[in-house]
Amino acid sequence: MQIAGHHAIISILEIILIIMTILYIILGVVVLFILWAVVAYNSFVSYVNRTKEAWADIEVQLKRRYDLIPNLVNTVKGYATHESGAFEKVSEARSRAMQSGGSLAEKGEAENALTGTLKSLFAISEAYPDLKANTNFLELQRELSDTENKIQSARRFYNGNVRDLNIAIESFPGNVIAGVFHFSKMELFDLADNDEAQKPVEVKF
Repeated sequence: MQIAGHHAIISILEIILIIMTILYIILGVVVLFILWAVVAYNSFVSYVNRTKEAWADIEVQLKRRYDLIPNLVNTVKGYATHESGAFEKVSEARSRAMQSGGSLAEKGEAENALTGTLKSLFAISEAYPDLKANTNFLELQRELSDTENKIQSARRFYNGNVRDLNIAIESFPGNVIAGVFHFSKMELFDLADNDEAQKPVEVKF
């Protein structure tokens, strides 16, 4: 009887040990899952913040571009007063670009249209040697060219961050965390399918 009782106690202890082992394993898995979820969540937060920061940089450069255009138009207007149609197109394109909302595709189209009108404005300057030699005009050309390059650089940086965010959202198991915490894909900021529009404003000296 004592031996049977002893064996029963050992069996109970073994069962308890097995149960505790299983519980520890479950607890370990839960802890690991929580740690992974925290890391994944923080990664998404980092992706989103970097993308927003990159877009803010684009907006800074676009604003600088908008600010330069009126001075450029006024300078050209002083030498080519009869080119009023071109000046109006530039002003209208600038206004549309500044007010464009909705999708980034629409924003890109507005910026491309503005780029096209600026190319026309610089084409006009080719017919006016005095304008091309004007110090203020040359400085505005230089600043605008520098701004265009910065816009292109900021656009590439933004799109790179958007790409990383979207891949993370679409990939398993990150898509689980993205779904739970409502992280959503963001739009790329691309130029229109137009070779000319994708070139920065050409500045000739």
